[in-house]
Amino acid sequence: MKRFILIATLATSLLAGDIIVKESQCSVDKTVKNIKKIVKEKGLSVFATINHEGNAKMIGMNMRPSKMIIFGNPKLGTILMKQDMRVGLDLPLRILVYKDKQGRVKMAYRDGSWLEQRHVINVPKKINKINKGMDKITTKAGQCKKD
Repeated sequence: MKRFILIATLATSLLAGDIIVKESQCSVDKTVKNIKKIVKEKGLSVFATINHEGNAKMIGMNMRPSKMIIFGNPKLGTILMKQDMRVGLDLPLRILVYKDKQGRVKMAYRDGSWLEQRHVINVPKKINKINKGMDKITTKAGQCKKD
């Protein structure tokens, strides 16, 4: 069941737009560690970390490092889902951390405003809170002096 939920979450992500990409000064692993620490410090829950590179290795394939952190705030998610239960298809929030073809570490996440565009919700202050939070998390997580 857990695997089905993760697959559904990933499939839904592919259909939406407004992806924000930022560069990290850290390795993929250090960036992921930083994100988890920051998220927990903010009182949010880390639900899962998906290791795409590790999953590829399990089937004998290679790919660049790529991990996704799935996290959220059940209180905020509940408020959104009470307006439109289908928001649950697009929550919890997630950040993809990966190494690009040039060897740079990137963090990608979806702009929160697409939730309003895709679902029947009217919570501009909450969407603004999501956007500011994601920006702060990724900005801080990508700061490393030397990895």
